[in-house]
Amino acid sequence: MASAADLAFAQRLADAAGAAIRPLFRGDWADDRKGDASPVTEADRAAEAAMRQLIEAERPDDGIIGEEYGTHNESAGRQWVLDPIDGTISFMAGRPIFGTLIALVQDGWPVLGVIDQPVSRERWAGLIGQPTTFNGSPVSTRSCRALDGAMLATSSPHYFGPDHAEAYMALASEVGRNRKQGLIVYGGDCYNYGLLASGHLDIVCEAGLQLYDYAALVPIVEGAGGTMSDWQGHPLDADSDGTVLALGDPARLEDVLEAMGAASAHHHHDHD
Repeated sequence: MASAADLAFAQRLADAAGAAIRPLFRGDWADDRKGDASPVTEADRAAEAAMRQLIEAERPDDGIIGEEYGTHNESAGRQWVLDPIDGTISFMAGRPIFGTLIALVQDGWPVLGVIDQPVSRERWAGLIGQPTTFNGSPVSTRSCRALDGAMLATSSPHYFGPDHAEAYMALASEVGRNRKQGLIVYGGDCYNYGLLASGHLDIVCEAGLQLYDYAALVPIVEGAGGTMSDWQGHPLDADSDGTVLALGDPARLEDVLEAMGAASAHHHHDHD
């Protein structure tokens, strides 16, 4: 599985990625965007290259799955799964709510995760069987008595295809029914899962994610007392379909699945 030594190593990977990203954040891109060298690819590549260099030097037997540079040692049971900048649009807009994601996946299951925000220097770290920490101190999710009192987050409603949009909108309307209590916030990508782990948000709902978008989130949310699943309620692994639900209060999972499932069930009924 994953050890404290693995977590210490992941923290060093995050340090290296942050050092590569910080000088480029809110840079003057007008001069730098020649050809295809958009600011974010430059930052992405530098951050991932820095992490891969450390892994190849110090953990040569482990595999790597990275967004920018693909796979290395793909048959290894232990895989470091890297997303150097999750939240590209936030990075480009100068919003410090993107993050570097680092996961250790053992035989397809995420066992360690780091979400690092290099500008605000905020870091969530999760290790299976251990409490999640935020900048070194334990954090926990909050309880949520009902959906209409929840705070729901998603990156953007524009990212849902028609089939996913309907289920998401059904959940959003349940949360927003009561106007005064239920709240919905957009933007934030991986940062929202850190906020959920720290007890500031109740539900994060997304679709179309890749393994490097969600692997690091699982140990962080679960180690803080929350739950992560796909939109059917199944645990997430390397073969998941890219739909993701994070709940700070596991007691609300049935309510969320019911709200989302009713949309698709009702939708099919209309077409009889």
